[in-house]
Amino acid sequence: MKAGQLHGRWAVRFTDPPPGLPERATMLLQRHAEFSESLAGTVNRELGRAAGTAAIAGHSAQAALAGDLDEGMLLLDESSDNISITGTWNGEMKAGSCGQVYQGRWKDTSRSAAPDAPDIAFTLTKLP
Repeated sequence: MKAGQLHGRWAVRFTDPPPGLPERATMLLQRHAEFSESLAGTVNRELGRAAGTAAIAGHSAQAALAGDLDEGMLLLDESSDNISITGTWNGEMKAGSCGQVYQGRWKDTSRSAAPDAPDIAFTLTKLP
């Protein structure tokens, strides 16, 4: 797989997300403006009534993404404020999915994350 094959819209599903963050989100991945073999994009979450609460103080409804596909591993940094990294995504293609499904772990690195915050399992599914 090459990074360009991941360009497009993805459905995100988290398994047991932390309080205040939804179980579902959408992601857009595209070519990074400065590094043609890298990825950039956004993750969009419906925060609803939880917006502005302490549980998700370090996250916004739309966060920027940047990263790479390195030897089959999807590695993305997330930033809700375009300054600091507020989450990390590490995943790999699900066997037999022909690049249409990635599974991995998301780590909350925002200022609202507990020091011992667990990694959250996620599944990305390519949208048509």
